[in-house]
Amino acid sequence: MTPARSQKRRHLAIWFPFLSTDRLGSARPEGPFALVERSGNALRLAALDAPTAALGLTPGMTLADARAQAPDLAVQPHEPAADDALLDRMLEAFGRFSPMAALDPPHGLVLDVTGCAHLFGGEGRLLAAARSLARRGGLQARLALARTPQTARALGRFGSEGVTPEGQDRAVARRLPVAALELKPAEAQALRRAGLVVLGDLDDRPRAPLAARFGADFPTRLDRLLGLEDARITPARPPAPIVADRVLMEPLITTEPLQTVIADLLAEVEQALETRRAGAQGFRLTVFRIDGGTRVIGLGTALPIRDAAVIGRLFRERLAALTTPLDPGFGIDQLRMEALTLQRLEAVQTDLDASPRREEALQALIDRLAARLGPAAVVRVRPADSHLPERASRQLPAGRAPSDDGVEWPERDPGSPPLRPLHLFDPPQPVEVVSPVPDGPPARFTWRRVIHRVALAEGPERIEGEWWRRGGGRVRDYYRVEDAEGRRFWLFRAGHFGDEPAPRWYVHGLFA
Repeated sequence: MTPARSQKRRHLAIWFPFLSTDRLGSARPEGPFALVERSGNALRLAALDAPTAALGLTPGMTLADARAQAPDLAVQPHEPAADDALLDRMLEAFGRFSPMAALDPPHGLVLDVTGCAHLFGGEGRLLAAARSLARRGGLQARLALARTPQTARALGRFGSEGVTPEGQDRAVARRLPVAALELKPAEAQALRRAGLVVLGDLDDRPRAPLAARFGADFPTRLDRLLGLEDARITPARPPAPIVADRVLMEPLITTEPLQTVIADLLAEVEQALETRRAGAQGFRLTVFRIDGGTRVIGLGTALPIRDAAVIGRLFRERLAALTTPLDPGFGIDQLRMEALTLQRLEAVQTDLDASPRREEALQALIDRLAARLGPAAVVRVRPADSHLPERASRQLPAGRAPSDDGVEWPERDPGSPPLRPLHLFDPPQPVEVVSPVPDGPPARFTWRRVIHRVALAEGPERIEGEWWRRGGGRVRDYYRVEDAEGRRFWLFRAGHFGDEPAPRWYVHGLFA
């Protein structure tokens, strides 16, 4: 499918040419320095710093050849995993400029900044802010801003940095070398032999012969580099349906003013939700620090809401309950609020006395508890499709709406005693039982070294084992018993008499 054409899309490409060595910071030795990795039976250069590259050394050289040119070359092992981890942190940090951010291997990022530049005072200031952020992170960077991500990448890695004026992409990209196409070595050599040195030489030729010689996708790749055909990036994290950003004129060095900024963001989100006649079941606050650090704080609700005051109270609970308090570092300079999981939310007619409905009040309580204690700490018990007592229920996060799976709790007579105890042991605990007849109810049992004499017993209730499950195939005969002191237990005998192994007794639960 051909991407839609538009003259208004803008992309920022960021390349860290010396990320592997810049990552070491002050731990980098003085003088010529390189990172090495083993390839076959030889050690080869994997990454260089800028001064070492100026000596004529290149990645891929054997260490022996490199030291023939630079005898005092210092080396350390290359750690690609550490590079990837740093690039992931940079992806989070540069997400302040746009929620549409993606990795651009090797050692690069690409951002769709369409409609974002005004937040930073224009494209020039956005580029300067991005460069400053890379510098604070200790990384050298090349940045270019153009219409398509391919044009921006090519300019950053093979041409001049900076902002390409809107509508000038083709003229600027025509001056790039054909290496910007990043072709296979044989194809690049064929272009050079044909005297095609810059992209302008290819642009002046008909596309059909180029496609026949270099493949059907070659004209598309060329047009995207020239900015003639638009493209979309695949962001590392899908952007939220509704996003509100706030770039602060003065960084916050304490967390006290955060609530004011959060309230402003939530008011903007509420207005957007009202326009869509929708509510959200999830909200995500991202806090960006001057030094490139980020902190993401999520919040979920049981029902879709859009009331800014209610969401603000939940965020206050969530921030107060953080295990690791929010640290402003050298200052917080930007906040972003995202509304997630949108659902239709119509206005509801309330009662004249404005009393909240019971279900809504319960969900509001669940939301507050989950915000304070964490989503996993508040659960609801739902029935499960199993007749074994220990598998007949499941615990789900209380903030998640129960799914309609057709399984309901069994009905019981309010005037009859409960058939199942409130307290179940999992696994059931073994007991020693004395019974007047082998298959009859117990007369006495010993549990936890305490002897209990049975005064009343009711049963048996037979439950067949789930033969298709491992360890669930023995039949169970359950008895509700009451001892002489009035304590009530739920006991069962597992297995038939005459079977091997012999039947065993267990206490499975305690009645209130």
